[in-house]
Amino acid sequence: MAGEKSKSAGKSGRKSPADRGGGFDRTDDRPVYVVGGGPGGLAVAAALKERGVRAVVLEKSDAVGASWRGHYDRLRLHTTRRLSGLPGLPMPRSFGRWVSRDHVVRYLEKYAEFHELEIVTGVEVSRIEPAGSDWLLHATGGRRLTGRAVVVATGHNHTPRLPDWPGRDGWGGELLHAREYREPSPYAGKDVLVVGAGNTGAEIAVDLAEGGAARVRLAVRTTPHIVRRSLAGWPTQRSGVLIRRLPAAVVDRLARPLTRISVPDLTAHGLPRPDTGLYSRVKEGAIPVQDVGLIHAVRTGKVEPVAALASFEPDKAVLADGTSLAPDVVIAATGYRRALEGMIGHLGVLDANGKPLAHGRRTPAGAPGLYFTGFTDPISGMLREMAIDARRIAKALAAR
Repeated sequence: MAGEKSKSAGKSGRKSPADRGGGFDRTDDRPVYVVGGGPGGLAVAAALKERGVRAVVLEKSDAVGASWRGHYDRLRLHTTRRLSGLPGLPMPRSFGRWVSRDHVVRYLEKYAEFHELEIVTGVEVSRIEPAGSDWLLHATGGRRLTGRAVVVATGHNHTPRLPDWPGRDGWGGELLHAREYREPSPYAGKDVLVVGAGNTGAEIAVDLAEGGAARVRLAVRTTPHIVRRSLAGWPTQRSGVLIRRLPAAVVDRLARPLTRISVPDLTAHGLPRPDTGLYSRVKEGAIPVQDVGLIHAVRTGKVEPVAALASFEPDKAVLADGTSLAPDVVIAATGYRRALEGMIGHLGVLDANGKPLAHGRRTPAGAPGLYFTGFTDPISGMLREMAIDARRIAKALAAR
């Protein structure tokens, strides 16, 4: 199976076990298959190569970093450049502290080239099943691939989730998922309702308000915790790294006075302070909204928080408090599904929400050799945790 080749990793000045004669064999017909060519998959493949283990990345699109290529133009990492690099190649200083979407894509392309990773594009894995001590992958074109292990890295944000609101199909306005949103110019002069007050919804709402939309409202189901991206030069991510292993109750108590000092009370503008602790919400899967303009937009009335969207009528969007709106456009920032059920649901390795039961270096009970990375949304930064996972998975696999 031929992979993409580019520059040699040897140009970094460090040699992998393969370069030192440590047993790497590109002709090995039982490699480790890595499903997904995003940052998690690339990081694992590079870490495995460093340990002399052949890894083949299977990517269903035509290029690495497909999810990142599809994000909206304004997007920047909420984690710092220095804490977002993958194993073996730091992000360039020229990218700045808060790295743009386009720079992330360039970095992933360079990363695959720099490490000379074996990547096969246009191949989608539909089913994974055990085959004795190995694993059998069913893929595009009737391919049947046998590997000694499999790392599933298809991503936390895989398949857009669009709620089936009552009356949705009969509504006469424009409805799109946030995945389809790129930039604000098509919505100039329009009344837009953004549904979902997570980081994506908040940032798209600000982008629309700054980009000429006539009116922007943000439908909020659960009031989010809002934090500053950095405070007095100290990035919030570093605080997340420091507190990630502390008990939730302790972090909740520490965070309460700090957020009251750093974030103004927006209750009068329709966005009251949450009545639950910040880290308790993180443990439930709700990452705080990092402020990239939302606070100012809400205080100045450019973004108007409203109740959650409940249903549609032919010419109206009906909110949970009974209010009816008549927006021209509804943008649903309602998250994604991991969509792993078809590929591995039969293995009993997913919980009731479709999330892998094991993660990182641990494999699920009864499925040795099956690993997962990139299916959490940690407060310490997803790219940072992917880099840590990659090294740990590679160490575990090399020991097999």
